[in-house]
Amino acid sequence: MTGKVILVGAGPGDPELITVKGLKAIKEADVIVYDSLISKDLLNYAKEGAELIYVGKRKGQHSFKQEEINKILVEKAKEGKIVVRLKGGDPFIFGRGGEEILELKKHNIPYEVIPGITSAIAVPELANIPLTHRKVATSFTVVTGHEAEDKKEKQVDLSKLNADTIVILMGITNLEKLVNELLQNPKRNKDTPVAIITNGTTKNQRVIKGTLGDIVEKAKKEKISPPGVIVVGDVVNVLEK
Repeated sequence: MTGKVILVGAGPGDPELITVKGLKAIKEADVIVYDSLISKDLLNYAKEGAELIYVGKRKGQHSFKQEEINKILVEKAKEGKIVVRLKGGDPFIFGRGGEEILELKKHNIPYEVIPGITSAIAVPELANIPLTHRKVATSFTVVTGHEAEDKKEKQVDLSKLNADTIVILMGITNLEKLVNELLQNPKRNKDTPVAIITNGTTKNQRVIKGTLGDIVEKAKKEKISPPGVIVVGDVVNVLEK
């Protein structure tokens, strides 16, 4: 008998920000396949005897290839087990959830998706930064700061984005390069506000604010390291006025 795979968004870091439905799935799972950015406190809700499989991707450590993760999901489901694929944030926001579902469909394995609160919105909010604010920002866009190395051509061009607010995920390592691109955007200049939030929504959260003109030096001085969210635009300081 074939089991089932449930893709669950664990939320942005604070374990209390997972959905009720997501927590229910964790409690009922036979197998939990989890990423590095989830709160490990969520694993305490796993039922006795549940198999916990870590497949995180972190710089400087062994990273599981997507093909390996896909294979684990398929094999465990074919054993007739309920498998929860626990992913940080939301499964479809730079989480490769779509790739995993395509693999499950290839093997005719039933699946379900339980959305999660994405860090792109929650992390700035809990750092007192609304992504939109009347008369200040009526649009925002979310982009990755680290595109896949095997892509034929670059898709994210920060010099051409017109949204009032830009949220960059996975961009801290490439901060200087991203800032240089943003400074080529006619809508931005050296005085454009920028915020970097690391370990957002957790007790270790840090917020560094500056401008496109000085944020790179500030980040170096504060020894900022991933994971983090970068917010660019006037909303960065709107609640301080």
